[in-house]
Amino acid sequence: MFDVSGIDIPRQPGIYIMKDGAGQIIYIGKAKELRRRVRSYFNRTQDYKTTRLVESIGEIEFVLTDTEQEAYILESGMIKRHRPKFNIELKDQERYTYLRVTDEEYPRLVVARRTRDGRFIGKGDVYGPFVHGSSKLLTIGTLRKTFKVRICKTLPRRVCLEYHLGNCEGPCEFEWAQEKYAGHVRDLKEVLQDKNQAGAFADKLKEEMAVAANLRQFERAREIRDTLARLGSLRAEQKMARPAGSDEEFFAIRVRDGEATVMNFRMASGVIRDSDKFFFSVMGDNNFSNFLYQYYSTHPVPEVIVVSEKPENLVVLEELLSEQSGRQVRIVEPSTAVRRDMIKLLLKNVDLVVAKSVEAGISELQEALGLAGPPRIIECFDISNHGDEYAVGSMSRFVDGRPDKSGYRRFRIRGVTGRDDFAMISEVVGRRYSRLVREDGKMPDLVLVDGGKGQLASAVEALEAAGIRLPCASLAKENEEVFVPGRSRPIVISPRRQSLKILQYARDESHRFGVAYNRAIRRSRLKLEK
Repeated sequence: MFDVSGIDIPRQPGIYIMKDGAGQIIYIGKAKELRRRVRSYFNRTQDYKTTRLVESIGEIEFVLTDTEQEAYILESGMIKRHRPKFNIELKDQERYTYLRVTDEEYPRLVVARRTRDGRFIGKGDVYGPFVHGSSKLLTIGTLRKTFKVRICKTLPRRVCLEYHLGNCEGPCEFEWAQEKYAGHVRDLKEVLQDKNQAGAFADKLKEEMAVAANLRQFERAREIRDTLARLGSLRAEQKMARPAGSDEEFFAIRVRDGEATVMNFRMASGVIRDSDKFFFSVMGDNNFSNFLYQYYSTHPVPEVIVVSEKPENLVVLEELLSEQSGRQVRIVEPSTAVRRDMIKLLLKNVDLVVAKSVEAGISELQEALGLAGPPRIIECFDISNHGDEYAVGSMSRFVDGRPDKSGYRRFRIRGVTGRDDFAMISEVVGRRYSRLVREDGKMPDLVLVDGGKGQLASAVEALEAAGIRLPCASLAKENEEVFVPGRSRPIVISPRRQSLKILQYARDESHRFGVAYNRAIRRSRLKLEK
């Protein structure tokens, strides 16, 4: 394990970068005081995921900042660029689109591309965010046609089809078009900078259309009419992107057994217009506050964010989001009846998502492992060794995908000397189910062991020796592969599947329970020796 006492940890704010033995970044965190935060990973008993992180550390680097706020910003950018496997990673980072007016003699309007850490590529002014998907294409098409902005990457010598379609005035060929072009770009930027300017610009065009009609310039009047239609489409989109008078977003979070489920509602004129759900493991700096900051690094920031519970570092988070949006942002718990009802509704939806995912995971497990029935009761075994003298067995029990801690069991190894995991697994499995037979206890639907083929074979042999037939499987840590009897190759389940998460959770719990028991025995013996 990495020896944190051997490195000099600064006391200033900043970020810490944890790397594995191969130099790969596996986790990035922030801290108001780096020394206290980093040492906390090594000073006390941690949950299984944090223990796995600590066991993987080969090196820790530090980047100092002047303030905690700067650490937030730097951490967010570093996570986007490196995507460490233990950090929160939102799956919709590119949900919203930005537009760029290029820095050229005759500027173009293009979609602004970004690097993985969020920096915009190319020169020019960037505007946004705009809604995603087909709306993005409609927006950029409507805007360039409305303001006669060219699309050609290289300015041609003569006008092209866009001129003949009325989408461009041909600054490549006509001097009068060149003179008007700067005005078109100026009008475009005003609309992009302030969405209310779209209405003012439309009023101006209406006046011009009336003058053209009075002068019997019908072609010009028709051209302005078409422009107004395009501008109307643009204004409708802008209204959907950020509705007036309803600048609030609601978030509800449930954290169960180290796994967070978050759901949000986006409002428009008092009506729910959109909703998303997110999942992440709670460990280290993976918390509600970090989630919100990551979320708003790629989404429009509303004036009010209503939450089911206050996030960590509330004041710092409000300051960062206020600075990002250019206005005061408040993060509040529901104080009115309407807001309370919205949060209650969100929490009901979150609970439904959690329940459905667990039920789906159980069905997935039945199919993946080829079981005769759903594995509603799972018992998982692990061996905890610390030298030849300290070895214990542990068992977690899960019912319907949730821990049944009253059913957990621990075992002192009696009949095995030395470090023989296979023989120890055989002993504790045999003892457990021989006793259940004697006591006419409830048998599990699946026996799971921590390990590979060898541990699985030992468990099966122990059951056969006791005259018991139960479905068995093993979960190997290194690649999270599942082995079952009679099959030479492992079963590979996607890490996103709830079925694998249930197995991992059962395995993690048995490991945690066994390690705690092992430590208790060693502490007890040390006290006796003193």
